[in-house]
Amino acid sequence: MTVEPENFPAGALNASRRGRELVELASRTEPLDVLVIGGGITGVGVALDAASRGLSVALVEAQDLAFGTSRWSSKLVHGGLRYLASGNVGIAHESAVERHRIMTDIAPHLVRPMTQVLPVFDDSPVLGRIVTRAGMFAGDLLRHNAKTPSELLPRSRKASGEEAAELVPGVRRKGLRSAVLAADGQLVDDARLVVAVARTAAAHGAVILTYTRATEVTGDGATLTDVRTGRRFAVAARSVINAAGVWAGEVDRSITLRPSRGTHLVVFAQALGNPTGALTVPMAGSISRFVFALPQQLGRVFIGLTDEDAPGPIPDEPRPTEAEIDMLLETINRALARPLDRSDILGVFSGLRPLVDEVGAGVEMSTSDLSRKHLVAYTGGMITVVGGKLTTYRQMAEQAVDVALTRSGVLAGPCITATLPLIGASGAAADSALPPSMIARFGGEAEHVLAVATTDRPAAPIAPGIDVTRAEIEFAITHEGACTVSDVVDRRTRIGLVRGDADRSAGAVAEILDGAAETSA
Repeated sequence: MTVEPENFPAGALNASRRGRELVELASRTEPLDVLVIGGGITGVGVALDAASRGLSVALVEAQDLAFGTSRWSSKLVHGGLRYLASGNVGIAHESAVERHRIMTDIAPHLVRPMTQVLPVFDDSPVLGRIVTRAGMFAGDLLRHNAKTPSELLPRSRKASGEEAAELVPGVRRKGLRSAVLAADGQLVDDARLVVAVARTAAAHGAVILTYTRATEVTGDGATLTDVRTGRRFAVAARSVINAAGVWAGEVDRSITLRPSRGTHLVVFAQALGNPTGALTVPMAGSISRFVFALPQQLGRVFIGLTDEDAPGPIPDEPRPTEAEIDMLLETINRALARPLDRSDILGVFSGLRPLVDEVGAGVEMSTSDLSRKHLVAYTGGMITVVGGKLTTYRQMAEQAVDVALTRSGVLAGPCITATLPLIGASGAAADSALPPSMIARFGGEAEHVLAVATTDRPAAPIAPGIDVTRAEIEFAITHEGACTVSDVVDRRTRIGLVRGDADRSAGAVAEILDGAAETSA
């Protein structure tokens, strides 16, 4: 394992480390135990699982960490209300178990309880009320079976309309009879989880290389290209794991995906009265699909999400249709006192879910269907892991590495990721003098972020009205692998979800990025 200088511990990712490890990988004479392709949550989960078992691992990502689907989620670590409502108890059970692990051992600093508020109006369909309440009860049983304490995730219960309005002040009072309250897990940010897993993998010896494209991929290795310099070299591996998400079919042509697009709207929290609970509204004519208004950091609320077929080429940044935006507004407005319109929308984002449509003949695989089940497939030496959802990333990674070990015959230690804390999971002080926003984003590392800062005015916000400090921007570059302004604005922070915020911040971010580059040169 490479040891970094004192201010740059083994889990620090930066341009200097990236350049050094590219050179070392290009000159390596022994095959890697595992080569991972894809830097989303599944890929970094595989890298951490393999590295923590003592294997030699390199992860390559053609863009940045969390560049694809992993940054476009609802930012939830959830037990699957939708799956319970549709009777898919198996997926909900997996989610409840993995949610428990993330909230208690793996990343308690990045996820916290969130109250879901399902208002019941005079005109709410009776069948919908019955099915939803039954789903909530089933969720309580799954939470209990997962051994998640009720002090962490309280059981569901009926509440008065007044209590619902306290949690979501913008809810419509006319005809509001009561509400059902339930608890779930909410991430401060999905991309931050990806970065934390990647850095923890690096601390265990994994090589994490962004802006490194893999081509000519086989079960024995690949040709790698440094996107930033154009340098090409071959790397050999005893196992190759394809975790490229919606692009997995481009790496393994025997896998056909049928992407589904999920869209969210971004609005000011004030538009809903600064809610502390997540307003949950059934879609018209459905008992298993909901639109959520989710309170978020930076004073925003995300309203989502859709589930639309998205055939055709895979774009770097999917865009919603006008019909999706209209549907989200129409659904959430049924429960609001003041309906939202297009003028309330600060931004939109869409992600593509990599749902498996077809697998080549003769392919050995585990579970797959067009729900949120995942696929682990072995095709001519290559292992593809795809599908699933953010909450169950760890389980998917464990299964993929198990297959790699079985196929390669490489000896390794047992999987330890079920209880392995991520960087920042311990040491967070609730009574710290630091801003709560920093503790929420960094946990036990929050004080370190300021302690290692060299930029001027480290505690100052990067731009007026944005609670991201200049020290956090520098830390993204020196410790979290950010190489470009977009890496910082769009993924290490979520400033870029509102374009006006990104425009106001970009100059200062570029200045800090240039300063960090000069320091490391």
